[in-house]
Amino acid sequence: MISTSDTILVTGGSGFLGSVVCRQLRELGFTNIVVPRRAEYNLVEQDVVESLYERFRPDVVLHLAAEVGGIGANRDNPGRFFYANLAMGMHLIEQARVRTIKKFVQVGSICAYPKFTPVPFREEELWNGYPEETNAPYGIAKKALLTMCQSYREQYELDAIYLLPVNLYGPNDNFHPHSSHVIPALIRKCVEARIKGADHITAWGTGKATREFLYVDDCAEGLVTAMLRYDSPEPINLGSGREISIRDLTELVAKLSGFTGEIRWDATKPDGQPRRCLNVSRAEKAMGWKAKTSFEDGLRKTIAFFEAHADAPPERVY
Repeated sequence: MISTSDTILVTGGSGFLGSVVCRQLRELGFTNIVVPRRAEYNLVEQDVVESLYERFRPDVVLHLAAEVGGIGANRDNPGRFFYANLAMGMHLIEQARVRTIKKFVQVGSICAYPKFTPVPFREEELWNGYPEETNAPYGIAKKALLTMCQSYREQYELDAIYLLPVNLYGPNDNFHPHSSHVIPALIRKCVEARIKGADHITAWGTGKATREFLYVDDCAEGLVTAMLRYDSPEPINLGSGREISIRDLTELVAKLSGFTGEIRWDATKPDGQPRRCLNVSRAEKAMGWKAKTSFEDGLRKTIAFFEAHADAPPERVY
């Protein structure tokens, strides 16, 4: 049984999602929250992970840290993203076994789903094909950690669970023009174009691909709820259940950002996976979790955050 006096180690706890998870944990009364910083703890190194466990002796680990970016970053760093994400998870899970901790929460990625997964994505479809090529190395590394969690549960009785959040967005996201994901990238383009009085913006791809997005606070609540309530080897999707085309998304972001110019599509750039939308029935049935934030409200809050930090927007990769 997890108690508020337990030591909770949150990798990536200073990042976009992790900072919200830590805030929600504190709101629930957890007082011993450890957030290792990358400058001190490079989780890719085995001896570093061992020293982290030895120093803080966590009861629960939420592994949120990742090396990932948008399509451009994924294409530029396939080897690095594969190695770093696999190594981090592998060392952390192994030390969780060695230390016999109460719970290990591994955050996966919907990049692990096959490229042509039937929509909405059901957890049972994870192994029925190869992921979309531009993010396959990252997705496969994350999916390998699902197998590790399941096999360690079976052989060593490690209480390890695996969550699959859909694309996240919200305040304090990464707005870097090269490494950001689609929503912060579009917000930056639209706001900066409006400020400069530009007559158009250029968007990647054809706009035909579809995506589902989850507000970061809703995702954090799902992770914390799973930590407290979910105990099963089966992966579990976390999503909003709403699918939108990139074209419609771009038009909506432009409208909410106040940009009234032309949207031009660069079809020489990749669309990525054709469709993404999750079946989230398992999350609601197994642990009573459901996303609460409407898409338009979440976008308005994210745009307002960027507007407030337009002179120095966050530009992180973690």
